[in-house]
Amino acid sequence: MRETTLCFPMREGSEGETAVLLIEKRRGLGEGWYNGPGGKLEADETPRECAVRETREEVGLEVEPGALEKAGELTFLLDGEGHTFCHVYRTRSFAGEPTASDEAYPEWVAIDDVPYDQMWDDDHLWLPGVLEGETVAGEFRFEGGRPLDEAEFVEHDLEWEVSFAADRE
Repeated sequence: MRETTLCFPMREGSEGETAVLLIEKRRGLGEGWYNGPGGKLEADETPRECAVRETREEVGLEVEPGALEKAGELTFLLDGEGHTFCHVYRTRSFAGEPTASDEAYPEWVAIDDVPYDQMWDDDHLWLPGVLEGETVAGEFRFEGGRPLDEAEFVEHDLEWEVSFAADRE
C-alpha cells in the first residue's frame, strides 16, 4: 500500500471568509481534479516531511513541519485490497505565495465554495469537517480495477474526533 500526504493551507479570504488552497492536478492520479497539495512519501521521509516537500514542490509555499496539524488518516481500498494510506494535514502558517508548477495549478477557494463536483467522490464526506477543524479517520472502498481514479466509489466508514496527539513532531 502506498503512503501519501495531503496538505490544506488555509487563510482569511478577501471578504473575511476562510479560504483553502486547492490545486488542480495537471498530471498523474486525479489529473484535472481538485485536491490539496500532496503526494507519495519518499524513502526515509516522515509524513510531515513529505507534506512540507510536496507543498513546496507543487505550489511554492514554505511550511514548517511543526506548523502542520494532523487532521486525518484515510485508507483507500481498491477491489478489496489496500491501495493508499493518506495522512491529512492543515495549516494556517506558511510563507510565500502559491505559484503554478508542471504538476499543479493553485487556487484559493472559500471553504463554502469548494468544488466537490470536481474532486474525488469521497472528498465531500470528510473534507468539510477537516476544513472546519475536525479530525477524521476513514476507510473508502472503490471497485472496478486500476487505476483508482477510474474505479467506482462504493462504500465508506468514518470516525470523527480522532486523536492524533502521538503524531506531533
